[in-house]
Amino acid sequence: MADPQQVLSGRVRDALVAAYGADYADADPLIRPSQYADLQSNVALGLAKKLGKAPRDIANEIVAHLDVADIAEPPTVSGPGFVNLTLRAQWIADAAAELLTDPRLGTPAKPRPQTVIVEYSSPNIAKEMHVGHLRSTIVGDAIARVTEFVGDHLIRDNHVGDWGTPFGMLIEHLVDVGEESAEANLLRTDPNAFYQHARVKFDSDPVFADRARERVVRLQSGNDPATMELWQDLVDMSKAYLRGVYARLRVTLTDDDIRGESFYNDMLPGVADDLIAKGLARVSEGALCAFPEGFSSRDGSPLPVIIRKSDGGYNYSTSDLATVRYRVDKVNADRAVYVVGSDQTLHFRMVFAVAREAGWLPADKHFEHAQIGMVQGKDGHRLRTRAGDNVTLEDLITEGPQRARALLDEVERDDEGLDLDAIAQDVGIGAIKYADLSTARDSAYIFDWDRMISFRGNTGPYLQYATTRIRSIFRRAGVAEASLTGPIVITEAPERELARKLLEFGAVVTQVAETSEPHHLCAYLFEAASLFTTFYEQCPVLKADDEQTRQSRLALCAAVLRVLTTGLGLLGVPVPDRM
Repeated sequence: MADPQQVLSGRVRDALVAAYGADYADADPLIRPSQYADLQSNVALGLAKKLGKAPRDIANEIVAHLDVADIAEPPTVSGPGFVNLTLRAQWIADAAAELLTDPRLGTPAKPRPQTVIVEYSSPNIAKEMHVGHLRSTIVGDAIARVTEFVGDHLIRDNHVGDWGTPFGMLIEHLVDVGEESAEANLLRTDPNAFYQHARVKFDSDPVFADRARERVVRLQSGNDPATMELWQDLVDMSKAYLRGVYARLRVTLTDDDIRGESFYNDMLPGVADDLIAKGLARVSEGALCAFPEGFSSRDGSPLPVIIRKSDGGYNYSTSDLATVRYRVDKVNADRAVYVVGSDQTLHFRMVFAVAREAGWLPADKHFEHAQIGMVQGKDGHRLRTRAGDNVTLEDLITEGPQRARALLDEVERDDEGLDLDAIAQDVGIGAIKYADLSTARDSAYIFDWDRMISFRGNTGPYLQYATTRIRSIFRRAGVAEASLTGPIVITEAPERELARKLLEFGAVVTQVAETSEPHHLCAYLFEAASLFTTFYEQCPVLKADDEQTRQSRLALCAAVLRVLTTGLGLLGVPVPDRM
C-alpha cells in the first residue's frame, strides 16, 4: 500500500527533472496538506531565486510535466505558486483495500535497518516504583514497540540502579532480619517499607551504620562471596516485584532486559584512566573531573563532569560513560534512545559531550535523550498523595481498573455474561497509558482520573470503544473480519475522508520511530476514530441501499479496525473484544 505523500513526492520530483534537469532529482517536493485540495507541493516557492522565475510560472511548468492521472485529478495552481493535488476516489479506495492484506499497513520497510537501544523504566532496585517512573516506562515501551515494528534491530535496556552506597545499608538490614522473614518479603510486596526500615536503623544506630559502610566496601571490592550472594538475593527479590508491575502495565520488559549499573562496575577504572591519558580529565578540589567544551556555571567557570570522587568512589556519570563505550564497542549500536526525565538533560548533554571528545561516541552514532516531563496533580505541582508522599505505581494500576469498572456499569449493553472485571483491567490500564502517551513526552501533564477514564474525547476508552463497536458490527452482520478483503467503493464524502486518513498510518508510524514521540500516533488514531464515528453515523453499513455498498462499507470497517488495533498495540494499550 502506497503512502500518497510518498507517491506524489516521487511524481513531482520526476516533473522537476523533466522541466529543469537532473540537478533537481534530489529536491524536496515539499508535499503538505492543503486547504484547497488533499495535498499541495510548495517546491516552486523555494526555487524562484535559483531559477530566476516567478514561483507561479515555475508551478505551471511543473504541472505541465506532472504525470499523476492514475492517482489524482488534474493538478491546479493557486496563490503564489502552490501545486494543488486532489486524490482520485478510486485510487484512495484501492489503496485502502490493500490495508486488509498488508501486515505492515503501509509502513515502509527500512532499506538499512539499524541496531537501536531503547533505555527506559530504569527504577532503583529495592525501592517501590512511583508515579515518577510511569512516563519513562510507558513512553519507552511504546518507542521500543514502534522501533521494532519499522524493522530496526531493537535492544530493550532496563538500566536499573542496583549498585552504590545504599546497598550496604540494605544488605546489612537483610542480614539482620533474615532472608526468610516477613520483613524480607517486603522486598517483593512493599520495597519502600523495607528501604525505609533500613534507613531508620542507619540514621539511629551508629553501630549498624558502621557495619553498613563496611559492607559497601566489601560489595564494591567484589571479593566477598557472601556479600555478593546477599546482593544477588536482594536483586532477585526486587526483580520479582518489577515483573509483577510490568505485567499489570502490559509492558514488554523482562528480566533479560535488565542491565544495571553493577554490570559496568569493572569498566569504571578504565574510563578514568583513559580520560586521564587523553588529557580530558584532571583533579579539581580532590575529585577527578572532565570539563567538556561549551559548558560553564553561572560565574563562567568550566562545569565539571565528576569521574571519580575525592574518596576514590565512582558515580553515575562514570557509569553512564562506561555504558556509552559498551554500547558502541560491544553492542555496535547505531542509535541509543535514553527515555529519562527532563531534569537529566544537562547530565546527558555533558556525558555525550565527554564521550565524543574521548572518541568513544563517533559522529555516525546517534545517542539521544528522549526527555520526559513531570506528572502533575490538579494543583499543577508534582503528583503526590495527601500525606505528601510519591504516588506508587501499584496504587495507580489498582485504582485505574476500579474506576473503569464503575464506568462500565453505566454502559447499556446487550451482551450477557461478559467478564466486566477483566474488561475493566484493560480499560483502566489503557486509560492510564493513553493519557500519558497522548501528551508530548517532554511536556508535563495533569493526572486527572475524570478526564482519562471517559468515553468522550481523546482518551483510551474512546478508542477502545471504537474497536469494540466495529467488532459488534461484524457480529450483527454475521461475518468474520478475515473474510472482508474488499473491494472498497467510495460514494460518500465521509467514506472518502476516512479511507484517506487510513492511508497516513505508515507515515505516522515512521515519524514516531524517527522522533521517539508517540503522541503523534495517539493524535492520528483519535482522528481516525473520530472520522469512523462520522462515517458510521452518516453512511449506513448494515442497512446500506444495496449489497455491494454493504460489503464495501464492511470492508472499510475492517480496515479501520486493523489500523486502530495495530496502532493501539504499538502504544501498548490493550484492546478488549467487547465492552
